[in-house]
Amino acid sequence: MDNRPIGVFDSGLGGLTAVRELRRILPGEDIIFFGDTGRVPYGSRSPHIIKEYAKQCMDFLEKQDVKMILVACGTVSSVLGEKIGEGRKIPCIGVLEPTVKAAVSATKNKNIGLIATMATVASGSYEKLTAKLMPEANFTGKGCPLFVPLVENGYFASDCEVTRLVAKDYLSAFEGKDIDTLILGCTHYPLLYNLIDSITEYKLNLIDSGKEAALGAKALLEERDMLSGWRKIGGMKFFVTDKEEGFAKLGKEFLGEELSDVTRVEIEEL
Repeated sequence: MDNRPIGVFDSGLGGLTAVRELRRILPGEDIIFFGDTGRVPYGSRSPHIIKEYAKQCMDFLEKQDVKMILVACGTVSSVLGEKIGEGRKIPCIGVLEPTVKAAVSATKNKNIGLIATMATVASGSYEKLTAKLMPEANFTGKGCPLFVPLVENGYFASDCEVTRLVAKDYLSAFEGKDIDTLILGCTHYPLLYNLIDSITEYKLNLIDSGKEAALGAKALLEERDMLSGWRKIGGMKFFVTDKEEGFAKLGKEFLGEELSDVTRVEIEEL
């Protein structure tokens, strides 16, 4: 038993989709979320910069005495890969492994697609892990650099014409590939779930990386006997590197509940 909070880190708001799932499956856990909203998006950054930003943010969470860190960022998870918890005193998990495992389990025809940030696709992490778990799989990845800024600015409704136009263009990369499973390889993308589902005519298994990451975190805590013994509903604290007000307002759309305890952290102090 461990009553310390779970730490969740993302480059922006997207990781709140993982927090939403954690609240559903582990309601008694306290959660501390850190969103690097002042430097989002990470997807267009170099691997060196992504690693440096991730280190700063994860160091911050460790100082909050969290019992584990869930890196709810597809870009960071892909760039760090198996080294995601290297040098840490607490367990760390990313979205990569649980999401790929879910995709491999879901596919029937072994044709798997990925939409993610440019850095995630360029890393090849999803493709390599898919090949390791299912060598016979056919894998197609597509970088979608406009999705994160669209979602961060509130353009994620299923009837949003601008986002729908962009999504149709990105998803055209899978024409003729006969994929039956599509990985939403960024935790911002579950907000686009209904839009993508409608464009693909509800024919694909859409793998929600936020949901799968949360399930992976639960499994890790259960395995190590680190679940909280609290019987109350867990509390939440949020730290961001940009304006608190904008985060709290849009974050409610991601989380489905009010974000009352939001604190700004100066980037220079990380």
